[in-house]
Amino acid sequence: MATDFITLTNVVQMVVSGLLLGGVYALVGLGLTLAFGVMKIINMAHGEFLMLGGYLTFWLFTLANLNPLLSLPISMVALFGLGGLLQHTIVRRVVGKPELTSKLLTFGIGIAIVGFALTAWSSDYRSVPYLSTAVDVGGVRLSTTRLLAFAVAMATSGAFYAFLRFTRGGHAIRATAQLRELALVCGINVWRVHVIAFGLSASLAAIGGSLLSMMFTIYPEMGITFTIKAFAIIIMGGAGNFLGAFLAAMLLGVAETVGSLFVTAQAVEAIAFILLIGTLLVRPTGLFFGERE
Repeated sequence: MATDFITLTNVVQMVVSGLLLGGVYALVGLGLTLAFGVMKIINMAHGEFLMLGGYLTFWLFTLANLNPLLSLPISMVALFGLGGLLQHTIVRRVVGKPELTSKLLTFGIGIAIVGFALTAWSSDYRSVPYLSTAVDVGGVRLSTTRLLAFAVAMATSGAFYAFLRFTRGGHAIRATAQLRELALVCGINVWRVHVIAFGLSASLAAIGGSLLSMMFTIYPEMGITFTIKAFAIIIMGGAGNFLGAFLAAMLLGVAETVGSLFVTAQAVEAIAFILLIGTLLVRPTGLFFGERE
């Protein structure tokens, strides 16, 4: 957008739109934070899980005319199963190993998933045309889809946080994340916790992908972009800090939407890189204070 036409209304609209988008980014970032917090694994295939969630929603909408919102539980369950299976059969072998080992393994898994997607669905860009309307709030027009996606993302994030805080399974995950050896001594089945945590991580990515498929086009190679964004979120938020990840996601969403007023769509994709590099240079432990959750 040319800067000559930038107004206060434009900026406010972009800020609010960025906050709505940040809510979905937070959901995706929480999934990557969970995998890292529990197993110290940076899942380079996280974006590919997101891509699969988007495609599940697309095909269910296209072939079965299923409301995209109703496809969310299907995406969640399907990717939970895939994530749990991958952790039980492959990823478990690199838990506790140097981080480079897990990065290379999950990067290879991501390549395999992209290859499958390209073979099965081609490289065509696709989208889910759902609720292409807008709501006028005080002269600021907001996308109905983004409002709905934000509400779903916040509800899911809240449910996930409540699960970690108030359920036995959540307590087991947190105990394993804090000190695996002590969790073993206390009788917690750490390997089962790892399977559940990795499955939940994939589920959160899948829900994010399903929501993003209603706002953007999806394609097989999209995963790497969102892996980088999720990685930027956990670095900015502080590794293992869920509140920090949420705030970082909001910052990234606003930076991208406001940045689109001044630069091209291609340049906007570099914002996550800039924030990531800037954080590593200025405050590598994260931009936000707080105890690790």
